[in-house]
Amino acid sequence: MATILSGKAVAESITEKTRAKAEELTAQGRQPVLLIVRVGEKGSDLSYERGVIRRAESAGIAVRVKALPETVSGEEMADVLREASEDPTVSGVLPFLPLPGHLNEKIILEALAPEKDIDGATRSSMLGVYAGSGEGYSPCTPEAVIRILDHYGVELSGKKVAIVGRSLVVGKPLAMLLLARNATVTLCHTKTADLPGETRQADILVVATGHAKTIRSAHIRKGQFVLDVGINFDAFGKMCGDVAFEEVEPFVGAITPVPGGVGTVTNAVLLSHVVDAAARAYAKDPLPKSKKTEA
Repeated sequence: MATILSGKAVAESITEKTRAKAEELTAQGRQPVLLIVRVGEKGSDLSYERGVIRRAESAGIAVRVKALPETVSGEEMADVLREASEDPTVSGVLPFLPLPGHLNEKIILEALAPEKDIDGATRSSMLGVYAGSGEGYSPCTPEAVIRILDHYGVELSGKKVAIVGRSLVVGKPLAMLLLARNATVTLCHTKTADLPGETRQADILVVATGHAKTIRSAHIRKGQFVLDVGINFDAFGKMCGDVAFEEVEPFVGAITPVPGGVGTVTNAVLLSHVVDAAARAYAKDPLPKSKKTEA
């Protein structure tokens, strides 16, 4: 039986530190503020929004919502992101993605300053991850994987890590974060000739294919640590990951569940970025705008 790497304990630990830091900043007159930018009224977006607001407020973070119509133009949305970037009362900005098809996501997101891009969506933030410059923030899901491994005391230096999935939001940035910790990384994808052969060699296997139960017993070996980033629904409407959990779990050393694994920690990382952004802004400019006006 594998050790279950529950995300709940990791998320609670992150949130506790986030709340303490938020309370300290609020006492200094700089409460962290998250701005959600949403286009349209999709049910999934509204549900996610309610969840983010609930978790943010429990962590001492104020939330504002900028709801834009489905017909919003690219320039209008870019203006919203520019204004938020320049607004000293906004700590971090979370644009809900993907945007509607008529909007050029890559161009629009560049209007957002990297220091307020709390989910690493802009090219500037990605450059910070790839260059290791510390500018901006990494996407929250790859960082959640790192936080889980750290929480459970998994040494990364010198370890072989296989990532299945090469997306810009998970696979590629995660590879950079792991390399920064001296892991040896193999990035696999749909064109990998012998996927089971590659994944079985790894000490740690991270799966982010976006397809339910892609990884099965043939892909793993005994004792591996498996982190499942996927969120899917099977034919019976039950949430499942990219790993066939019931098939793999009896053989590996440790595995994250779905739900209750990486996704749980991702949300906690997002809020920690908001508070960190507020703290960085405070360190640069300790005097609140209102106090400057009074002076």
